[in-house]
Amino acid sequence: MLYTVLIPAAGSGKRMGADKNKLFLELRNIPILVHTLRVFDKDPNCEQIVLAVKKTEQLFIEQLLMDYRITKVSAIVEGGEERQHSVYAALKVVTSKEVILVHDAARPFIHQEVIEQLVKAAGASGAAVAAVRAKDTMKKVEDGIIQETVDRESLWIIQTPQAFQYALLEKAERLAEAEKFLGTDEAMLVERLGERVHIVDSTYDNVKMTTSEDLLYGEAILNKREQEEQ
Repeated sequence: MLYTVLIPAAGSGKRMGADKNKLFLELRNIPILVHTLRVFDKDPNCEQIVLAVKKTEQLFIEQLLMDYRITKVSAIVEGGEERQHSVYAALKVVTSKEVILVHDAARPFIHQEVIEQLVKAAGASGAAVAAVRAKDTMKKVEDGIIQETVDRESLWIIQTPQAFQYALLEKAERLAEAEKFLGTDEAMLVERLGERVHIVDSTYDNVKMTTSEDLLYGEAILNKREQEEQ
């Protein structure tokens, strides 16, 4: 099944301690953004990629697309103040209105098999998100004091991609904008509609490059994948 992926890429490098967009930082001499784009660019089921970027960075990103021969970016839109606004701006220019994926630009290690399962699940049920089970003991805390130990068997760590049928995501985004509601992810907006969002098992190496320590982890993942391919 074909899909379109929306990639909000208008963030910053504050938590990374960088003086530029963290997506331009490099792993193996290649920008994080390019690593992420390559996953979808080489996927035959990916019909198009839509990027939401800072206006001041658009020319630089367009040059990256040419330099690294990324061919499936069909549109680049100006990102908004929040991630949610960037996703909605990207959604408005989509031409293929079937299954839509939303993926963090700073998650370059998503597996192809997970993408396939997400697209299949969203096509069948409407909405699905990549996630992994919580491994650590989880505590509910108030004012620095533990209130209770939460059963981690029911807890999942949510990642991206998040996959939706176009009509469902469009309705959720439109309603959130009308009601001035700001969610933490697209699944939250869909949940507000009373719709079910299914979980697709992902991998723990689908990490988001957020801090400088994550860059070291990213290098380790690349080393591991090279060894697996030998």
